[in-house]
Amino acid sequence: MIDRIRRLKEQKNAVILAHNYQVPEIQDIADFLGDSLELSKVSQELKVSLIVFCGVRFMAETAKILSPEKRVLSPVPDAACPLADKINTRQLLDLKNKYPDAWVVSYVNSTAEIKALSDICCTSANAVNVVRNIPVKQIIFVPDKNLGWWVKKNVFQKEIIIWEGFCYVHEEFSLEDLRKSKEACPGAEVMVHPECRAEILECADYVVSTSGMLKRAKESPVKKFIIGTEEGMIYRLKKENPRKEFYSLGCPKVCKDMKKISLKDVLTSLEEEKFELELEAGVIAKAKKAIGKMMKYV
Repeated sequence: MIDRIRRLKEQKNAVILAHNYQVPEIQDIADFLGDSLELSKVSQELKVSLIVFCGVRFMAETAKILSPEKRVLSPVPDAACPLADKINTRQLLDLKNKYPDAWVVSYVNSTAEIKALSDICCTSANAVNVVRNIPVKQIIFVPDKNLGWWVKKNVFQKEIIIWEGFCYVHEEFSLEDLRKSKEACPGAEVMVHPECRAEILECADYVVSTSGMLKRAKESPVKKFIIGTEEGMIYRLKKENPRKEFYSLGCPKVCKDMKKISLKDVLTSLEEEKFELELEAGVIAKAKKAIGKMMKYV
């Protein structure tokens, strides 16, 4: 299957992008590995006509938004993100009507339609800076309440209205998990994703995105790390830092949707060029504007 996938990529001028939470065999076959926005930016620069995006739906949407001229395939179209689906357009429009002077800051882990209704997007890595730097005092932050809490903690001089969405995977990490992990790995550095609950964020050594985890793991003199994010990230951390040790914060937490894509799915998608993602031109234009504006305020 791997050999067939490689041949098809060459024949069809295709690229495989995979998120850090994908299963190991998908991570290994990918041309580029990273977080959702990082991969979408990469896809913009590539001279390819076909993108096979191994992640959840909003990630493939972001790739299509940033590269509308390219065809984007989603090998398992029902691989969704429960966090992104925590808010719909009607709910966001109601918020905008209630707070007409506020800017909508949407986490990149949101649907294309939500991005299109937003003033600006942000990532888990730059959310604090974006909210701090935008020229308004009132912000509607969607859809993740935990990242919103982290932003509010670090940008206390602004009014931040936080939508009560969450990632069920990161929500599972508990203080008891953290206590037991630290007892089992004394001296280990604790790195957690800002989608974790507030009490976890307060107790961590570092609150960082997945790309931030990779950077810190390489730079830190520490040899042992406790990781608070989806378990797929630990595979990549171990692979890129073979002389260091990485442990999950408590039992490994799994995103079921991220694990839906198999090598067979990638092969079928490439062979048949099926499950192409389509978005309305108006949604693409508005969402792209919100994503583009983000770089101005980082």
